[in-house]
Amino acid sequence: MFNKDLHLNPHLFDADVEQIPTRNGYGDGLLILGEKNKNVVVLTADLAESTRVLKFGEKYPERFIECGVAEQNMMSMASGLALSGKIPFVSSYAVFNPGRNWDQLRVSVCVNNANVKVVGAHAGISVGPDGMTHQALEDIAITRVLPRMIVVVPCDYEETKKATIALGELVGPTYFRFAREKTPVITTSETSFNIGQAEVLIKGKDVSIFASGPLLYQALVAAKMLKSKGISVEVINNHTIKPLDEKTLIASAKKTRAVVTVEEHQIMGGAGSAVAELLAQKYPVPVEMIGMPNSFGESGKPLELIAKYGMDTPAIIKAITRVLKRKA
Repeated sequence: MFNKDLHLNPHLFDADVEQIPTRNGYGDGLLILGEKNKNVVVLTADLAESTRVLKFGEKYPERFIECGVAEQNMMSMASGLALSGKIPFVSSYAVFNPGRNWDQLRVSVCVNNANVKVVGAHAGISVGPDGMTHQALEDIAITRVLPRMIVVVPCDYEETKKATIALGELVGPTYFRFAREKTPVITTSETSFNIGQAEVLIKGKDVSIFASGPLLYQALVAAKMLKSKGISVEVINNHTIKPLDEKTLIASAKKTRAVVTVEEHQIMGGAGSAVAELLAQKYPVPVEMIGMPNSFGESGKPLELIAKYGMDTPAIIKAITRVLKRKA
C-alpha cells in the first residue's frame, strides 16, 4: 500500500504502533546539530524541559540562553545573535513564539533576513487539557505571510529530528511547529526528507489528501479504510507549507481532480489555504479542508478534541465523500 521507496514504518497500522512526542525529535536533533556546528545556540523562555532543549543546555551550557518569560526580548536577542554569525533556535510554546513576539519576528528577523530558527512547540488543539490559551491554531497563518519565512510542519518524531538538522543547515528565517502528545511514528530513519519537497506516501487515482503534521496518520488510516471500499486515495505528506512543492501537489491534483487538505490549525490561513491559493491559480479542482472550524479550543483529552472539532479519520472520510460528489 505504501510507496516502498520511502521506507515508511511497516507497523504503522498495528494496534500497538510506536508513538513518540514530536518535540523529542527536536531535542534529539539539536544535540546532533550542536555537535556538528559550534555556531548553533539555543534560547528558551523558561520552558527548557517542556520544549526538550534541556539536554542541549546541559551539554553546551555556553551556547544555551535562558531568557525567562520574555519572548519578545528573546526574539530580539536571537536576531542579534544571527546577525553576528550564530544560528539561534528560539524555543517556546507556539502561542508565545511566534504568537507573542510576532512584531520582533517581523521587524528584527524577517526584515533583516536574519538566520533565526523559530520553534513553536505544543501547537494545535491536541495540547489538550491546557485549553484554549495554550492551543496555537493560528501560527502557520501569521508566519507564512511573512516575506523570507520558510514554514515546516513535520509529521512525527523522526521527521522532526530531520527537520531540526535540515533547518540548521539552511540560511534564512524559518518556523517549524510540533505537538505535545505522543503521536504515531510514520517515517523511519531511512525515509527521505527535504525541505520544500512533499512525499507521496500512498499513490491513488480518485482523490488526493495533502496532510501536514501528525494528523497525517489520520489521513493514512482513512486511505486504508476507503481502499477496502474501492476508493483509491493518494496521500501526500505536505510538511513544507512555504514554499509549497508546487510540482508534486499540482501533479497529484491533475491526476485525481479532487483534493482534501488536513491540518491541526485554523482552516483559514493555514496549509489548506496555501494549497487552495496554489490550485486556484494553477489548476482549479474541488477542495475540502479539514482543520479548526473558525473556533477557539477548550480543555479536554487530545483525541476527543480532535474528534469533536472534525479533524479525525471519520471527518476526513466525510470530506472525501463530499469532494468526490463535487468532482462528479
